[in-house]
Amino acid sequence: MSAAAVQPERAAAVVYEAFGGPEVLQIVEREVGRPAPEQVRVRLRAAALNPVDYKIRRGTSSYTFPLPITAGREFAGVVDAVGEAVEEFAVGDRVFGSTPQGAFSELILVCADVIADVPDAVPLPVAGGLALAGQTAWDALESQHLRAGDSILVSAAAGGVGGILCQLAVARGIEVIGTAGEGNHEWLRSIGVEPVLYGDGLLERLRALREHPVTAVFDLHGPDTIRAALAWGVPAERINTNATDPSPFGIQAVGRGAVRPETLDALAGLVADGTVRIPIAAEFPLAEARAAFERLETGHVRGKIVLTADR
Repeated sequence: MSAAAVQPERAAAVVYEAFGGPEVLQIVEREVGRPAPEQVRVRLRAAALNPVDYKIRRGTSSYTFPLPITAGREFAGVVDAVGEAVEEFAVGDRVFGSTPQGAFSELILVCADVIADVPDAVPLPVAGGLALAGQTAWDALESQHLRAGDSILVSAAAGGVGGILCQLAVARGIEVIGTAGEGNHEWLRSIGVEPVLYGDGLLERLRALREHPVTAVFDLHGPDTIRAALAWGVPAERINTNATDPSPFGIQAVGRGAVRPETLDALAGLVADGTVRIPIAAEFPLAEARAAFERLETGHVRGKIVLTADR
């Protein structure tokens, strides 16, 4: 359906008008119009939650948006309308991507340059948790210019970003140690990661695993990992955080850069061929967004929590 032919449509969305806990979330209906010339309109099938979503909702994130806010940053769905300048996508295409806000909506208007095709072998709930977490992992890993034979430590290794980063590294021949709770150790071993328990005594456990420190560290959990890495002898410039203020430690904080469709295509290909697995911890219908966030905010989630929409 061309942009000229498509009609505005009412669509449910997850919205909040004040900062706070999951209780501020509301399901509202709003009109979603035609795509602009360089946009597509996507009918949502799945959208994943990320820790940054609840940090924005609490008002504690460095990302700021004016209220009211439609929540959500990554999604997958089916194109139902294209702008007149869009040539690379057509109605009916399965796509995934990210947006600064607004992914938790039955209809999403996005620029065509922030989405990519979903391969047939990739379920849409899996694709719905790939764009933001996947490129964050990709860009963080790239920042250290690692080679086969290098070694890394990843905290929160079973989480949404951590699980992808670990698998990308293993696929490149990099030795990976990952911190996680004991309940995730078996899964980490299954993807080629040496698990280690997080928490008190981490430094001693790391030294027991390796006499010499790893090449680089990726902190996705908090300052305890950074302190242990520095005490272990990892140079500050070899520590990257996506979870902690880097300034007290003199480390770097490289996360996702500008959205690159070619990176999304590469990630989707790795999922399609089984190189990268993204476990789905739980699925909730869009209307149960509060319950989904409550689950995410308890912590210890392996993989992604996904909201689904079928209309």
